[in-house]
Amino acid sequence: MKLATLKDGTRDGRLIVVKRDNSAYALATNVALTLQAALDDWDAKEPQLRALAAQLEADAVQSRPLDVRALAAPLPRAYEWVDGSAYINHVILVRKARNAEPPATLRTDPLVYQGGSGDFLGPTDDIPLADEAWGLDFESEVAVILGDTPQGTKAQDAAKHVKLLMLANDVSLRNLIPDELAKGFGFFQSKPATAFSPFAVTPDELGGAWRDGRVHLRLRSVLNGQQVGDTDAGPEMHFSFFDLIQHLCKTRSYTAGTILGSGTVSNADRARGISCLAEQRMIETIEQGKPTTPFMKVGDTIDIEMTGEDGQSLFGRISQKVVEKKP
Repeated sequence: MKLATLKDGTRDGRLIVVKRDNSAYALATNVALTLQAALDDWDAKEPQLRALAAQLEADAVQSRPLDVRALAAPLPRAYEWVDGSAYINHVILVRKARNAEPPATLRTDPLVYQGGSGDFLGPTDDIPLADEAWGLDFESEVAVILGDTPQGTKAQDAAKHVKLLMLANDVSLRNLIPDELAKGFGFFQSKPATAFSPFAVTPDELGGAWRDGRVHLRLRSVLNGQQVGDTDAGPEMHFSFFDLIQHLCKTRSYTAGTILGSGTVSNADRARGISCLAEQRMIETIEQGKPTTPFMKVGDTIDIEMTGEDGQSLFGRISQKVVEKKP
């Protein structure tokens, strides 16, 4: 089942169900006005949404052609947005880029940070940039949306709390990060609004690609029309989503609608390319002594997409352009 949110001038938009081939949609507002409302009563609403999705596939319900430009993020705002850093290769490279050593617990204790969740970008929304000196970077990721998840949840019990999956562009301002982290209080200004894919899908839509708390599919990143990454999101995700959930739940519970990100998808095999510019710049530093790839500037574009086992665009495409942020 594919769900999305149609922009309608309100903060939370209107919930829609999308055809598997992404061609059309049906309004789901008779079941739940918004995705958050559906998540708040998921046990009751999910069967109704699945019934609507089946009618849509059978052309047994009124539908309309889908234009992704009319979509907001599946959750235009969320109670919490927690991003992990589950790919060890990424952690090592970006730490080197800012002359920092990886933590001693790199392989035993997940890294997470809490980002702003009050105003997400839609899949085709522009990325506003006030100052190119801040070092704008894209970060291609996988994310899950949780149902109510209690404190103390263990990895082996976490699967039932993952309700939906989607993609994310966790935008970063790289040149602001070192000074922020030097204060010992974490990211803030260096993490502007995150963008999400057009569709959030239930785990069964991934078939066998969703296993062991990981998505075993390729994630493509296209910068200014050129593919720069074709990374494998599965095998090198050191901490699975289930591991991350156990880590999050050590000291508190999470409400339905919490979003959890994987961190930048990264492979040790450089032939797979990159899912953020910071990695490319670090590779250049290692090989050439200094980075030569610039960070993103006004006019640049980034596209992020993943195809399923059937060859269809599973989550739809994040397709964004960097624009100047006016004072």
